[in-house]
Amino acid sequence: MTLYTAKLFPSGLSQEEAQYRFRKNGPNALPPSRSSGLWHVLGDLNREPIFLLLFAASAIYFFLGEASDALLLLSFVLVALGIVISRQRQTEHVLDALRELSSPRALVMRDGKLKRIPSQEVVIGDVFSLQEGDRVAADGRLVYAHGIELDESLLTGESLSVSKAIHDVVYSGSLVVRGDAMAEVIAIGADTAVGKIGHSLNTVESPDSPLQLEIMMMIRRFAAVGLLVSLLVWVLIGVIRHDWIGGLLAGITLAMSILPEEFSVVLMVFMTLGAWRIAKHHVLTRHTSVIEALGAATVLCVDKTGTLTQNSMAVTAIIAGHNRIKFESGVVPHLSPSKIKVIELALMASEIKAIDPMEQAFHRLAHCVMPEFEELLCNSTLLKEYDMSATQLAVIHIWRMPQAANTIVATKGAPESIMHLCKMRPDRITRTMKEVHYLAGQGLRVLAVAIGKWPLDNQAWPEEVMRFEFEWGGLIGLADPLRIGVDAAIAECQAAGVRVVMITGDYPETARAIAKQAGLNTDFVMTGVELDAVSEKDLPLMLKNTQIFARMMPHHKLRLVQTLQDQGEIVAMTGDGVNDAPALKVAHIGISMGQRGSDVAREASSLVLLNDDFSSIVKTMRTGRLIVDNLRKALRYIIGVHLPIAGLALLPLFTGSALILTPSLVMFLEMVINPTSSLVFENEDAEKDLMLKPPRSSTEPFFGSKNILYALIQGLGLLLACMMVFFILQQTDYAQEEIRATVFITIVLSNLLMMLVSRSDHEDLLTLVVKPNKYQNWVIGVTIFALMLVLQIPWLSDLFNFSRPSLAAVLLAFSACLFALLWLEIVKTIFSRNDMFKLSHPVG
Repeated sequence: MTLYTAKLFPSGLSQEEAQYRFRKNGPNALPPSRSSGLWHVLGDLNREPIFLLLFAASAIYFFLGEASDALLLLSFVLVALGIVISRQRQTEHVLDALRELSSPRALVMRDGKLKRIPSQEVVIGDVFSLQEGDRVAADGRLVYAHGIELDESLLTGESLSVSKAIHDVVYSGSLVVRGDAMAEVIAIGADTAVGKIGHSLNTVESPDSPLQLEIMMMIRRFAAVGLLVSLLVWVLIGVIRHDWIGGLLAGITLAMSILPEEFSVVLMVFMTLGAWRIAKHHVLTRHTSVIEALGAATVLCVDKTGTLTQNSMAVTAIIAGHNRIKFESGVVPHLSPSKIKVIELALMASEIKAIDPMEQAFHRLAHCVMPEFEELLCNSTLLKEYDMSATQLAVIHIWRMPQAANTIVATKGAPESIMHLCKMRPDRITRTMKEVHYLAGQGLRVLAVAIGKWPLDNQAWPEEVMRFEFEWGGLIGLADPLRIGVDAAIAECQAAGVRVVMITGDYPETARAIAKQAGLNTDFVMTGVELDAVSEKDLPLMLKNTQIFARMMPHHKLRLVQTLQDQGEIVAMTGDGVNDAPALKVAHIGISMGQRGSDVAREASSLVLLNDDFSSIVKTMRTGRLIVDNLRKALRYIIGVHLPIAGLALLPLFTGSALILTPSLVMFLEMVINPTSSLVFENEDAEKDLMLKPPRSSTEPFFGSKNILYALIQGLGLLLACMMVFFILQQTDYAQEEIRATVFITIVLSNLLMMLVSRSDHEDLLTLVVKPNKYQNWVIGVTIFALMLVLQIPWLSDLFNFSRPSLAAVLLAFSACLFALLWLEIVKTIFSRNDMFKLSHPVG
């Protein structure tokens, strides 16, 4: 069999040489896909109903000989085209930045030290590490291999894993399913095997999310209503007034006023920019559709180590025989021979190049108190390794030491597993468990070690590890302090109606001690063995009363997540290992660890926690709630402002007057609505009670009947204000052009007032005027400036069929706006305080 020596691996490239090769050969990436060009954007626009209506109206104006009106509408098309291209470029820049954050990572040797870098920065000649769950970053030749097997199905289509040995080639995109190795890069980017055959990893289209489906359904319903009413208006005006061309224009204007084309645009902007905002909290959004689930999460299942704790382990206690020593982290203790033996066994049962923080702690202590043993280990040979399993929570390494008569079998693992391997008597088990409880009760992670022997000339390694004769070595306690701010973050979750559940593989008493520090309920702790004994019928009741689950394996996590989902919970779950991938995939919100997580876990998750910090998860949930809450406000605003536009478009049918709002004026209003809903509401700060509301039920629609009713009543107030101006001026024999201009002033200013009022469900107008929003003043200023230009410049007034309104007419418009403002404030007060209409709905 192959022997694996503990010699040092190649030191890799220097950082200077790596930078030179990067500049020479370029990034380790396939050629990027081309971004959407102008013709692609124009093709998309031709499929948008609003632009088809604009082209139809322009054609009618040309037919009627009104070239100026036709050209004005076409100019709006150019403006809209500029806005679409600008927004698309902004979106592409955001998505490119997120892709760069989400690119696979590689652990390379630079200047003799392991360094994690984006896979795009890997260069030819780099030596990189491969661990179970890693995605191979580039084609490479193995310089060290330890039982490594890879899934090469991406390249070959073959699902069976392939074993590799030293000097074999590993291919970019392959997945490490077992073992570990080191490889030297021989090809990158387009020169890799995957690059040469042109494989694409991004060809699978993601299905529409529930929110996308709900909004698309709303758009279809509004479009259907708009089409039917518009056809009816056309026919009625044609039949009653014998003006089929005018009726067609009125119908087109009405269709433009009813169609909420902003919905899909606003959703895209909110989700894309929302993912960027979440990235500022060190959380990467791999699928933007998960943002809508963040606000609705009801249960957050988290690991203890590295998420609630700092994952900076240090040995602080050793128990050997009846002797116990405890010391502070960072202090170099004076150890007796029996305690040094415990550290030696822990080191021998660890990886040579330690990546796990626990094993790194053993190496650090050994380097301080017994550096000569580390040198001895470098000259020894690792003959065999038994990995930890669900039934055996221990790792076993078999070593051949220089000048030793027998091999040394070193094991470390859970105390109960090591006691079982040592065939310990019941009375000694009782005494030892008291020591385990003592260490675990202080929040320490407790491991046990043992030593065995095997004849050097017999390398027929037993399949059953119980055939080894082990002798108890002792216990080790490792401190992993709670992260700063975790207790406050958990309290914030609980106030928001989100239940935090700790799921850990650690010892129950250790989990209980850390949970108590974090502020979790420690009355009940369930172990994996106990979970296996609970029936599917009884498990839901057990879950309601339990927040701590210890000694859990990955299949236990999957069962817990599925049971919670069966109870109607929206589940967020963290995970880092290969075996966590199924539970991450099943959870509504799978959160993988960015620093210590495997590539498989990252690929199965929808969020990647770049700093592995629990507080970042809570910040992300808060941001998710903010995004969804602001999106709901934007949609209410869109529906509300469309109602007066549609009402004014219908007015000529009942009054016999000329069109109050022409297609050009509707497009002017659209230029206000679009940036307002996309920019002002997307940048709005959180409501004070955002994290004090319970999550939205999974059966409750995102945009329910109360929101639609609220928006329609708000819009009704604006319509009444505009109709009041119209009828008063109509009765006093004002010219049609002046009436149109005055009504337009009313609807534009009341539109801006509604924007201000809609920014909050609770705060009054005076508070909102001074409340910071970097786009609010910009939108107000540009809109009023454009309105003044249209009213004051004669040729622009002629284009919009305006005449300059008198002072009395302007004062009337202002009075109507005050009425609209009073209406909006009264409606908001009723809906925010009356339980029947209360908008303080669950978030998400």
